[in-house]
Amino acid sequence: MLQELLSPNQVVLQTVVPDWEAAARRAGELLLSGGGIEPRYVDAMVDTVRTEGAYIVLTKGFALFHARPECGVLRECACLLTLSHPVAFGAGENDPVDVVIAYGSPESDGHVRFLQELAGLLMRPGFLDELRTCRSYTEVKHLLMQQE
Repeated sequence: MLQELLSPNQVVLQTVVPDWEAAARRAGELLLSGGGIEPRYVDAMVDTVRTEGAYIVLTKGFALFHARPECGVLRECACLLTLSHPVAFGAGENDPVDVVIAYGSPESDGHVRFLQELAGLLMRPGFLDELRTCRSYTEVKHLLMQQE
């Protein structure tokens, strides 16, 4: 599913951002340019972290930005960023973060299948380390296809 949502324009590797908010906004730009969200969804992702905290950091070095469907999701969408310089999210031992996915679903339960797939990927030994070494969209797609 993740590989189906990621087009070449939805993957940015080794980008530089100064902090977690800039990472959220950069990811939001990708979702917006892909037509998956309205601009207000970007602010909603940022507001979610500000109000709920860094629970979006699911494991060491990995964060999943998202917000409620009613905050401007037009269709299911996702993007992937890897950061050349990890940034702190305030997530304790799971900081700093250098792999970010942003996701949107127009339905409140539409994220369940996506989260199941993502959990499976994150539990695979070495997956995040391999993702960190990818230098092209083709390498990311190949890695995701291997994981199916």
